[in-house]
Amino acid sequence: MTRVRVDPSWLALREPADAAARAGELIDELRRSLPADRPVVIHDLACGTGAMLRWLAPQLPGPQHWITHDVDADLLAVLDAGPGTFAADGTVVTLEVSRKDVTRLGSDELADAALITGSAVLDLLTADELLRFVHTCAAVQCPVLLTLTVTGAVRFEPAHPLDDAVTTAFNAHQRRTLGDRTLLGPEAAGMVTRMFTDLDREVVTRTSVWRLGAATPELAREWLLGWLAAACEQDPWLAREIDAYALQRLDEVAGGRLRVLVSHQDLLVR
Repeated sequence: MTRVRVDPSWLALREPADAAARAGELIDELRRSLPADRPVVIHDLACGTGAMLRWLAPQLPGPQHWITHDVDADLLAVLDAGPGTFAADGTVVTLEVSRKDVTRLGSDELADAALITGSAVLDLLTADELLRFVHTCAAVQCPVLLTLTVTGAVRFEPAHPLDDAVTTAFNAHQRRTLGDRTLLGPEAAGMVTRMFTDLDREVVTRTSVWRLGAATPELAREWLLGWLAAACEQDPWLAREIDAYALQRLDEVAGGRLRVLVSHQDLLVR
C-alpha cells in the first residue's frame, strides 16, 4: 500500500502554526463531555511526533493516559524520545506508543477510549479508508476531535493573477492517485461531517486557519516551495509559467510582505 511519508522536520516546523490554528473553542465543549470520575484514556490516531498530545493534554485535567497510533516507526521514535507532558492540573500524562495503521484499527482496540483524536490526517485517506475510520470511531461511544483537515481554500495578500490556477492545480494534486489509492484531499472535510451525521452523531465544526507571513518566514517559505512543486507536478503548463511567480512570492516572503491564509476544518463529534 502506497502512503504519503511525512518528514519529522516538517512536522516540527509546522507545529506552532498548527497549535495557533486549531479551534480552541471546541475544547470548552470537549471538557464537559469527558468523565470526571476516572482517568481519561485518549487514543490519538495518526499521531506523528505527538503534536496533538503536546497541544491538548495541558488543556485537559488529569489523570490522562494517551495511546498514540501511527504506522511510521520513525515518527513514533521521535515521539517516544520526547519530554514528558503534564495535564492542566499538573498531573503527569502517561504515554503508550502503538505502531498501527489507523485505517485498519478495529473499534475493539479503541473500546477503552474516553476521547479519540486525530490531526491533519483525513485528507490523506481514500474514501473507503475514511468510511472505515469513521465507522470505527463512531462505534466507540465517546467524543472524537479531528483537527486541521485542509479545505482547499488559500488566500494571498497581495493577490496575483496566477493564485487561482496554482491553487486549483495543488488541490488536484491533493486528490492524486498513489498506487491503488486515490486521496480525498480537500474533499475529506465535507465527507467526514456527512459520514458521522449519517451515523446519528452530532458534529460541531469550526474553521481553523494557518496564518503565514512575516512572523513565520521559514514555514511560509517551505510551505510555498512545496505548494508550488505539487502544483507544477500536477499541471505541466504551470511549470512553464511559474518561474517569475515563484521568484516574486519568495522575494515577498523574504521581505515579510506576503501574508497567506490556509484554511482547514476542525470538528468535534459528540
